[in-house]
Amino acid sequence: MADPTQMFTGLGDVPAPVVEEAAAPADGGGFFRRLVDGLAKSSKALTGQIQQIAFDPDDSEAWERLEEALLLADCGVPATVEIIGRLERRAAAGGLAPGADLAPALAEEIADMLAGAEARIDVAERPTVILMVGVNGTGKTTTVGKLAEHLRRVGLSVVVAAADTFRAAADEQLEAWARRADADFVGSAHGQDPAAVAYDGIEAAVARGRDVVLVDTAGRLQTQVGLMDELAKIRRVIAGRLEGAPHETLLVIDATTGQNGLVQARQFSAATPLTGIVLTKLDGTAKGGIALAIAHELGVPIKLIGVGETLDDLRPFDADSFARALLGLDAA
Repeated sequence: MADPTQMFTGLGDVPAPVVEEAAAPADGGGFFRRLVDGLAKSSKALTGQIQQIAFDPDDSEAWERLEEALLLADCGVPATVEIIGRLERRAAAGGLAPGADLAPALAEEIADMLAGAEARIDVAERPTVILMVGVNGTGKTTTVGKLAEHLRRVGLSVVVAAADTFRAAADEQLEAWARRADADFVGSAHGQDPAAVAYDGIEAAVARGRDVVLVDTAGRLQTQVGLMDELAKIRRVIAGRLEGAPHETLLVIDATTGQNGLVQARQFSAATPLTGIVLTKLDGTAKGGIALAIAHELGVPIKLIGVGETLDDLRPFDADSFARALLGLDAA
């Protein structure tokens, strides 16, 4: 089992024995192994391309092939240009010799670029309100359920509010996760005002002394003006009930959508303030470079990544581990 405390900050007032018990390593360093397995498709595709490059820093064709490999991994044009520039400067300083293995140097530069994207979910406030947003099919509701369970593991009490009042199965799915996580569940009738459900969730948390409120919202396309206005209303109602809330607004993105995920992130960040990204289904794509594209272009931290179906495959984002796994390298 992964250490769930790595996902969160603001755990200072959680009873120490609870945190220590939850933090006990049960997988013998399996954190990195799971990440490597989850990114296997991406690392195989990227390293396969790189290994075909007969690298010579004075050969423009070698640089072009490396650029192509990064673009095929969905790193995006701006991030790719930045990485190539860094490697060219390294080569000019004598740090990349002809015939050199590009993977370690590339991993170092990717990790350095991603370092600023690292952040943890802040649960310092009581209650902390976490608003989950995204389009349909990204794994948002499942992520809410997994988050509830991870919060339970670090000794925090949770209210789950089902503010997706349009998809009938969402309510049932979320209630099942809430039961598993021993969390309070605030449901809704079909077609009920989602903002009212979010309000009721906060009311329940305050009245019962709960630590965290997770608000699941309906999947919406960034181009659906009415639904984006509804999301703005949910935020206003939450802020009106609890000063400073929502404390976190996390956008869930399906990594398999590639550059469309970047478009979603760009347009959601323009429509509503985001505090972080959750990048799911990285195990299902050969284009894990989308994490680099999002982090480099938006400046919104990637707080969690999903590299599989199980609870422990929801991981805190770590720049160095991600970069090395993406290039198929061993842990540093």
